[in-house]
Amino acid sequence: MLEARRLRVWVGVDVGKAHHWAAAVDESGTQVWSAKIVNDETAILDAIATALELAERVSWAVDISGTSSTLLLALLAAHGQETVYVPGRTVNAMTAGYRGEAKTDARDAFVIAETSRLRHDFAPVQVNAQLVAELRLLTAHRNDLVADRVRLVNRLRDVLTGVFPALERAFDYSSHQGAVVLLTGYQIPDALRRRGQNRLESWLSKRGVRNAAQVAQTALAAAAAQHTTLPGQDIAAQIIADLATQLLNLDDRLGRLEGQIKTTMAAHPQTAIITSMPGIGPMLAAEFVVAAGDLNAYPDAGHLASAAGLVPVPRDSGRRTNNLHRPNRYSRRLRRVFYLSAQSSIIRDGPNRDFYLKKRAEGLRHIQALIALARRRVNVLWALLRDNRTWTPTSPTKAINAA
Repeated sequence: MLEARRLRVWVGVDVGKAHHWAAAVDESGTQVWSAKIVNDETAILDAIATALELAERVSWAVDISGTSSTLLLALLAAHGQETVYVPGRTVNAMTAGYRGEAKTDARDAFVIAETSRLRHDFAPVQVNAQLVAELRLLTAHRNDLVADRVRLVNRLRDVLTGVFPALERAFDYSSHQGAVVLLTGYQIPDALRRRGQNRLESWLSKRGVRNAAQVAQTALAAAAAQHTTLPGQDIAAQIIADLATQLLNLDDRLGRLEGQIKTTMAAHPQTAIITSMPGIGPMLAAEFVVAAGDLNAYPDAGHLASAAGLVPVPRDSGRRTNNLHRPNRYSRRLRRVFYLSAQSSIIRDGPNRDFYLKKRAEGLRHIQALIALARRRVNVLWALLRDNRTWTPTSPTKAINAA
């Protein structure tokens, strides 16, 4: 039988794939409810109804804001419930402050609830709008395919090195599609020498390889450097051809997926502003929209930079002062967006490259100068989004003064 209705309780949810565990604590930190919840709509709705009966106000906290908690968060949002995200690192640190060494879902849920009761600085979890949800799925799928592509290229080069090292050295298979096409038909020196320059060039041209003559010449030069037949060569040739075919098919999938991301991103109202920044294309813009979430959650550019891990935190003690370090808690995905875009922006002449060179002249190393540029670009992007205008090489104030 449930106790009398309280003014407020905090519910912590230890999120899992098959089931969650929820625990509620009152103002004094006393646990008033604990239950295992199957990860389906009916069970979650029953748990929400039970929790809402406990107090006039219910605050929710979860330790995972990914796919495992999608249904839970959507149902909580549909019932007007606010939810905060308590990082797993924080939960593990807080667990040591309670008695016992047991590690159970029920204990973790209790610690999550207690932590959310004691601290009020956790970020709220935003349930994504349709467009952002689509971009999240598309960008995550693209990241998986890119990782698969890296593994395929590494495996291809490893097998090729075992039977034809000269050909492995001749091309960069991560970026040279013509070389990958070559491997679908020819993987060993004897086969290349038998084919010859003219016939090999014709074979490559029929398959749409650019600079087919140069590719054929480079491959035949590698074949001329090796006349020894190695053990397992024929089986390795089959594996290489299969890997090369998979790599070409994966590139086609990536191309179609990136086209879908561009189309989806074009529907975002701030796409033109974000992509006007040097170094940010449709892919990084989509990553930014997904990683940043609701920009209204950041009061100013400093908070956005802090979320990206671009604001150092002090670790002072006694006489040791100004000891600044990178924070431990930040969005790796958001930091990656600003870091990669800063790296791309310094390729061409302009204010970004000028700022980078200025920092290098001040004695900063490459990575330090790049991080300083990324931090500066956060301010610029924030101002652009705030003012609803696109980037220009000269700031509006300077342009007006010059006029």
